[in-house]
Amino acid sequence: MLPWCRAVLGSWSFSAAAGAVLGSRALPVAAGAMVPRWRAVLGGQAPWRPALLLLRPVPPPAGGRQPSFSTSCARCSKNRRLRQKRVISERKLTRYFVDHRRVRVVGGQGGGGGHSFYSEPRKIFGGPDGGNGGDGGHVILKADQQMKSLSSVLSFYQGFPGEKGGSKNCYGANGAYVYVKVPVGTLVKEDGEVVADLTRHGEEYVAAYGGAGGKGNRFFLSNENRAPTLFTPGEPGQERVLYLELKTTAHAGLVGFPNAGKSSLLRAISRAKPAVAAYPFTTLNPHVGIVHYQDYEQVAVADIPGLIKGAHQNRGLGIAFLRHIERCRFLLYVVDLSVSQPWIQLQDLKYELEQYKKGLSERPCVVIGNKIDLAQSRINLPLLKEQIDDRVIALSALTGDNLEELLLHLRELYDTYVKTEQSRGQSPVKW
Repeated sequence: MLPWCRAVLGSWSFSAAAGAVLGSRALPVAAGAMVPRWRAVLGGQAPWRPALLLLRPVPPPAGGRQPSFSTSCARCSKNRRLRQKRVISERKLTRYFVDHRRVRVVGGQGGGGGHSFYSEPRKIFGGPDGGNGGDGGHVILKADQQMKSLSSVLSFYQGFPGEKGGSKNCYGANGAYVYVKVPVGTLVKEDGEVVADLTRHGEEYVAAYGGAGGKGNRFFLSNENRAPTLFTPGEPGQERVLYLELKTTAHAGLVGFPNAGKSSLLRAISRAKPAVAAYPFTTLNPHVGIVHYQDYEQVAVADIPGLIKGAHQNRGLGIAFLRHIERCRFLLYVVDLSVSQPWIQLQDLKYELEQYKKGLSERPCVVIGNKIDLAQSRINLPLLKEQIDDRVIALSALTGDNLEELLLHLRELYDTYVKTEQSRGQSPVKW
């Protein structure tokens, strides 16, 4: 309920009349509308005077309920829900996932040296006092665990220039560094050669050094030259063209043919939400899920897009995503048990990995027989175990059957990897 209000509106007021006469012209108005208040007098008009407008509170509707919303009161306004972030489809997500980028980096220009002579009353020959210029800023690549793609990396970066040297032997300030955040697992190449491999969070690599600052005339002071006028300009910064490649860093990698159930399995063992559908090539970019254990250990599992025969020859999604398997310490081969002769899938997968990089298929692995909830899968399971020597874990990502065995064996593979790295004097990758 609003309080009574008074307002002086000049000659305007509310009128409940059906019409008003302005001169000799009728002006129809609705009841309660705002019209000029004129006193219709035949033969003349009344003098102007201010009118008092009384605003009456709106009576509540029948039943005593307040209106659902109002445009005049914030307390009675319509309840608006917080806008939630829309879920991006897998196909639209590929626009934002970039795993390679060409970057041109240029270091900052060095500041020029100062050229001045000290001047003070009653001191004619003060001597040179021009300071040196500041160094240019570097361009530094820094691995950040929060970055998941190279989509935010621009094609050109340049360091800040150094300031010029001043008088009174004042040196110019150095140019600020430019930090470029890249995902962990970024490979830096120049002319086809690997120059840096950023595999740790916070690891840095100087992509382009800034130019050195110039020398002021004070620097050239000597016994032979007591009043030097020579000073040097700043040097230009280093210029390079680098190629960045992202290789997903994870402990385990899910490798399999399309529609084998890799994305469904990742959703079942972690909080990752890759797209799942009943058509091939649903996953168009890698997803990483984290498996949490009671002792606070975390194992990263990467869902690699489906491979087909001839993937090493750039068929299907090609070798664009085969390089993401190189970072995986052990592999999880996902096989569809409902198809005939599922061991053929395992042979084809190992062949493609071996053709892409020699020794890749020999890493520690386990074979996961998915879709055990189907009748045909139960028939093919003993046949698969007879054909291969690797350990087979039969489960169902849809119903969650036998997921505990996979999680326990996954932890065994992780512990073996940690012990191996520590025996070599290296620190294992932690998430």
